[in-house]
Parts: sequence; structure tokens; C-alpha cells
Amino acid sequence: MSAKKLIQQWKQQGQPLQVAGANSYIWRQGTGEPVVCMHGVPASGFLYRKVLPELAKRGFEGITLDLPGLGLADRPTNFDYSWSGLSAWYVKALDAAGIDRFHLVVHDIAGPIGFDLIRRLPERILSLTVLNTMVDVSTFHRPWTMEPFAWPVIGRLWLQSARTPLFYFLMKLQGMHNISRHEAAAYGQLLLGPDGGRAFQKIMSSFNRTKEFEHAIKASLAVRAFPAQIIWGMEDPALKSAQYAPPLMNALNLTSFQKVSGKHFLQEDSYCEIAEAIAIQASR
Repeated sequence: MSAKKLIQQWKQQGQPLQVAGANSYIWRQGTGEPVVCMHGVPASGFLYRKVLPELAKRGFEGITLDLPGLGLADRPTNFDYSWSGLSAWYVKALDAAGIDRFHLVVHDIAGPIGFDLIRRLPERILSLTVLNTMVDVSTFHRPWTMEPFAWPVIGRLWLQSARTPLFYFLMKLQGMHNISRHEAAAYGQLLLGPDGGRAFQKIMSSFNRTKEFEHAIKASLAVRAFPAQIIWGMEDPALKSAQYAPPLMNALNLTSFQKVSGKHFLQEDSYCEIAEAIAIQASR
């Protein structure tokens, strides 16, 4: 199936979501307690297309939506694309979707965005599942494949890789074991979107890498009243478990984490394992 048809099929499974500041698209599969799956970069809700039906099979409502500037969401020029700005928008998106209490799944930069979301509405979180992300944001450095996107001129040139076969090889190298060229092209098209990726570049240059932000998200995790777990794609060359998992375990007061097959986009390779782990934690 071509990238165009894959995106059309994915869009048809979702529906528009009207949110003040930036409208989006939302996908909901199944019935039961909501599981909200937050994506990072350079991805969109498309990343969870295999996870949602697995959650539905296990008696949950699997939910994902596109962050502003990515996927099928709006890409306004005068939007706050910082992590704190995106978490503030997410509160409005959840309210617009009528989602009250929910299980939360975060990945990549949706880690700090989601942790800040927890700070804003801790009483609405039922459980937390953390996938390949970071919490020591003040010392975080972008992987070499992502750093160029944060620079105006170089970033524009690097974005052109999303239109070429190079993007497929980068996704295979950094992201996942199992992906077709058409699926990689779909990721690329959803990244570029109607603005050619300009909003995505704003996201990449607006990371909240301050001690103040780090302290705030860690404080919210330290006083949480819900269970949490960490699942890691062990072949991730960008966010290696040896470096990034221990600070997360410390922040969440955990002594271990679950290892699964997969690179940075472990949702592509270990979607059944992720859904099962969420279901087990929810049952407890």
C-alpha cells in the first residue's frame, strides 16, 4: 500500500478534534478505561496505529492524537511549541475530547511533555507507562540525527531527507526493525505536512532544557499517587537504556524496567508487549 493510501486509511480511522489554539485529529479504538498514548518526534499518532487495536483487544479504549505542528494537526505560526506550551495545549485537547481520568503512555519528547501534563492534572492520571524518553532534561543533548532540525538553514536542508529514500534508511537505523518503504514515506509525509516541516523545526528549537523545568516535572513524579512502569526498546541507538533509564527509575522510585525488542520507535516492533504491560499494570 502506498504512503498516500496509508495516510488516507489512517485519517479515516480518526476524527477531527477542535481545540483552542490548534485543532487536531484524534483516534479512539475500543471501550473501557482510556489509555492516552502521546507521541514525540519525528512522529505523530500514526506511531500508535498498531498499539491501539491491541489495547482494544484487552478491554481498553486506546487513544492517540497529533500534537500541534505534527501529523494531521494544525501548524499555527504563533503557537507556543515548547514542552510546557504543548502540555498546556494537551489539557485543552483532553477536555475537548471529553476524557476525564486516563492511563498515560509517553515516548520521546512526550516524556517531559507528559510529565508536565501530570503536574497540571495529577488527579486525572490512573497509571503511567514510560517508553524510551528522558527526565534529566537540563543535560539532554539531541541525537545526531535530530540535532540538525533545530537549526534554521541546516534544518531546512535536513528536512528534505524526508522526501527521499534516505529517510527510510534513517528510520531503519534509528527507529525500528520492521518497516516498509511505504510506511517510512508515510512518516515522512506526516512530518513535513502542508508547511514543509516549519512547525516541527519550532518544536525542535523550543525544548525546555532548564533546571527549573526539570525540577518541576521531577517534583510532580515524586508525589504521584498512581503506579508507573518503564518499558525500553533495547536496541535504541539514540536514547540508550544505560544512560536514560536509571534517571527515570530514580524519578519514579522504581528498581527495574521492562526490556523489549525494538529501537527508538519500539511501538512498531513490540506493540503487543506494550499493550500487555499496560493491561497488567491497570489490573493491579
